[in-house]
Amino acid sequence: MSQPPLDFYFDFISPFGYFASLRIDELAVKHGRTTTWRPMLLGVSVLKVMGLKPLLDTPLKGPYIERSVERYRRLHGIAMQRHPRDEFMNPLPPARAYYWLFDQDPALAKRAARAIYRAYWREGRDMGNLEQLCAVLAPLGVAADALREALADPRVAQRLRDEVEASMQRGVFGSPFVIADGEPFWGNDSLDLLDPWLTRGGW
Repeated sequence: MSQPPLDFYFDFISPFGYFASLRIDELAVKHGRTTTWRPMLLGVSVLKVMGLKPLLDTPLKGPYIERSVERYRRLHGIAMQRHPRDEFMNPLPPARAYYWLFDQDPALAKRAARAIYRAYWREGRDMGNLEQLCAVLAPLGVAADALREALADPRVAQRLRDEVEASMQRGVFGSPFVIADGEPFWGNDSLDLLDPWLTRGGW
């Protein structure tokens, strides 16, 4: 019997989510698993529900986060045009686009998520801008007119709201966040804990 997929939660504005996106599928394959990618919104879980400041605006923690992002980037040789202190994009258009695609073709949605992440962090493009988003997804076969129509559809907006609510019902509060067989793992560093957890079947 096949093992259930790993649920990979992330926000496109999260650099640590980006780092995790570069390795989560490889880690899953190592253990004979698949992944389901699920965008969430830090602005809802952290700011509205938890009532916390953004990490970069938190005294003492903010400068550490910047250092941690740069340290990880240098160690793994990850090219990034965007940096943590740069102005964030509006995460709603790409997250809505993802779930619209997911409902049609999950594999295409995952390719789109990778393309969005790469364009945003590696190339420094504004993926909250509809025209930029259309340009990035066009090579994947996503028609610009269909995408514009979808992002104007209130049902697509509600789809994202439902997913964000469902994520919080499962205890998701940060990016990245992985749920493996009901066990939660928060943060990019926790993937190093997830690996032996999957090997041993938990402990």
